[in-house]
Amino acid sequence: MREFMHYITDAFYSASGWNEDNTYKELNATARGIVGIVDGSISYLHSTVPLTGIAAQSDRIPLPALLRSYRRLHDLGSRARQWDVGPGDAQAETTVPAVANTEQSPASRGGTLLYGRLYLPRSLLEGLVVRRLTPSLQVQLSAVSERSLRNGGTLLGLVQYDRGKYGVEGLASTDGGLLGIRGLYNFGGDASLPSASSAGGPANAENHGNGQSVEKERIYGRFSAGGEVYYGTLNKSGGMSLGARFATLPAHRGTPLTATLTINPLMGNINATYAVLAKDYCSLATRMEFNVYSYESDWAVGMELWSNRRPAGFLLGADPNSQPESDLEPPRKKERSFQAKMEWRLDDPEPEPRIPKPEEGPAGKEEYRGVLKARLDQNLRVGLLWEGRIKSLIFSLGTGVDLRKLGEPFRSLGLEIQYSS
Repeated sequence: MREFMHYITDAFYSASGWNEDNTYKELNATARGIVGIVDGSISYLHSTVPLTGIAAQSDRIPLPALLRSYRRLHDLGSRARQWDVGPGDAQAETTVPAVANTEQSPASRGGTLLYGRLYLPRSLLEGLVVRRLTPSLQVQLSAVSERSLRNGGTLLGLVQYDRGKYGVEGLASTDGGLLGIRGLYNFGGDASLPSASSAGGPANAENHGNGQSVEKERIYGRFSAGGEVYYGTLNKSGGMSLGARFATLPAHRGTPLTATLTINPLMGNINATYAVLAKDYCSLATRMEFNVYSYESDWAVGMELWSNRRPAGFLLGADPNSQPESDLEPPRKKERSFQAKMEWRLDDPEPEPRIPKPEEGPAGKEEYRGVLKARLDQNLRVGLLWEGRIKSLIFSLGTGVDLRKLGEPFRSLGLEIQYSS
């Protein structure tokens, strides 16, 4: 489950027009959320940018916004978030110029997000400050305070610069005196479009997946390549990594997919992932790791299946995308009256009866009740997780199963409950 802090941070990015997908650290976010599966806490939030349209109450938060792992890229220059998207929703999207145009947004010229959380009963305190300096420059400061940490806590600072076609990020941390820089460069897809005329935007969008039949079958996506270099000033050690990603864009009318490849030359690690949104309610992902020095390998597959039924009905084999059966019988056709038969004519037409629509949830858009997440690795270890909502509580119930030890297969059982008002 995504933590509430990440949910609010993404809401602030959306309101201020910042694209968090254009950073190197989010390269493997989709596969990490599907394949890779808290104590109580009290939090405080303050934002100078109005987070309009964002539900903060746990009984109103749309579950896909909080629980969906597959993340589709945003068009460069457009930060309107689509929380719950599927293959059919891509037809309504259009591409935009490759350079972000956030000058007209007041929130992009200056905005601040303050967030703090206290974990109970461990008395662990964490805080986050995000400050938007210019439309292309943002500063982020996060801190954690706990007795077990060195010097009682750690502090991490980030300076992020985003120009749409490329993004650069510098970081500094008190943990080991870490200093680093990382960047991401985009090409292909909407990154290759000219950042000019307003008439050119829709025209290019039509030629790249929304227009002729030839373009409908072509995979329309964006390539991204980047890397990071970091050095610990206290332990005198450093590291680096290189990565690449291909992901389809909202204008692509086919199946959304994301593929990534990351390489750590110093450690000899190669990591490849592939994720696909097979259906609106089904996401699949696989991950493969290999070390060129030790020849060791590791693989894992994951699945995410959404359902609008309760867990009992879902596990009994009900169609995840089916609607509950209605108790109303279909209207029967009225027999011709005796008077009409005697006069050799048909009855006068009657208005069709109105069938009442099924009532929606309290938020009016409650499409899913929960999601089942599962993963399997090469050691035959299975992870199962069910996430959903009961009343005003968002919960996660999961377990780990070891298929090699059938005598005691269940290794762990966990429960997490979140509530916000």
